[in-house]
Amino acid sequence: MRRVVIFGLSAILVASVMIATGTAAKPKSDNPAIGKLRHVVLLKFKDDTSAEVVKSIEAGFAALPGKIDVIVDLEWGTDVSVENLQDGFTHCFLVTFKDAKGRETYLPHPAHTAFVDKLKPHLDKVLVIDYVAR
Repeated sequence: MRRVVIFGLSAILVASVMIATGTAAKPKSDNPAIGKLRHVVLLKFKDDTSAEVVKSIEAGFAALPGKIDVIVDLEWGTDVSVENLQDGFTHCFLVTFKDAKGRETYLPHPAHTAFVDKLKPHLDKVLVIDYVAR
């Protein structure tokens, strides 16, 4: 009985040390997107924004990964929902960063701020949500 108690206490001690030092096994995921920071941008353009301007803005956003190396991925599209809950938002851009540090670099980056300056005069509304992928 004494051996069982000593073994149990030893196991608890080893586990505690591993957790405290960060050497304990962490759950693995087959999904490489887990933990990446997602930056979701929804755009609603002013009614008088021309199709040419919208195309230019789409191209400008799509060009950001070539100018800002912390962008891991960018995907985007226009609304195709049949639920009619989009509240006038027509465009969704999903920017992926490795982590929050990538976003910290992206937001004040000159290429991003120049793009935002080009975009702002044509926006009726914008919605931005950031989250860590799970």
